[in-house]
Amino acid sequence: MPIASGVATSMTDSAHTSPIKVDIWSDVACPWCYIGKRKFEAGAGLFAGSDDHKTVEIEYHSYELSPDTPVDFDGSETDFLAQHKGMPADQVDGMLERVKSIAAEVGLQYDYDSLKHTNTVKAHQLLHYAKAHGVQLQAKERLLSAYFVEGKHVGRIEDLADLAAEIGLDRADVVRSLTDDEYLGDVRGDQALAQEYGIQGVPFFVIDGKYGVSGAQEAATFAQVLDQVWGERLADVASEEEDEVVA
Repeated sequence: MPIASGVATSMTDSAHTSPIKVDIWSDVACPWCYIGKRKFEAGAGLFAGSDDHKTVEIEYHSYELSPDTPVDFDGSETDFLAQHKGMPADQVDGMLERVKSIAAEVGLQYDYDSLKHTNTVKAHQLLHYAKAHGVQLQAKERLLSAYFVEGKHVGRIEDLADLAAEIGLDRADVVRSLTDDEYLGDVRGDQALAQEYGIQGVPFFVIDGKYGVSGAQEAATFAQVLDQVWGERLADVASEEEDEVVA
């Protein structure tokens, strides 16, 4: 579906060979964001097929589902959701079991018994730090796995620095950056842009600056949108070449 006007990227003669840019708004504490990540990856694989020219470039953007969450929440995930959503605990447990089963379908083994609910603003700052050092995709995967699968803490600076070191980042410099809130402005900028786009939930995918896809859609849906954007690029290039011949 179209998103806000005025953000479509301009076409050039090389548009049919440059990667399709995919901007993804998500939260580290969002179970559907990890599921959506796997489904999008599968969809991108379907889109690419055996064509080496059909590639995507991914950038993650910050979105906090519960910015008022304390860093060290005293309770389980069931406790948090029961308080946050005003639902009975048994209903929350049923919902979590359903999410776990859907996650398992894409190869993710969520462990809600070990999960440590926390504030994610520092994790988002780490993702911007990782982007500046060329490893944002690795950092995103590491944080999601740490949170949902391994039961690790992703809200405290020291714990985040340990995870960052695992993907080759300088641990001491990560501690410095997170302590100084070096990338807090970038996090807030992402959140402001999400408001401008009218994003009210995550994951949310902005494809080639032209189309928005909300939620953890099936792989085939993502592949279809990517194919549509690719086809539009080819049509634009063909149109430009035809105009040049006429001129």
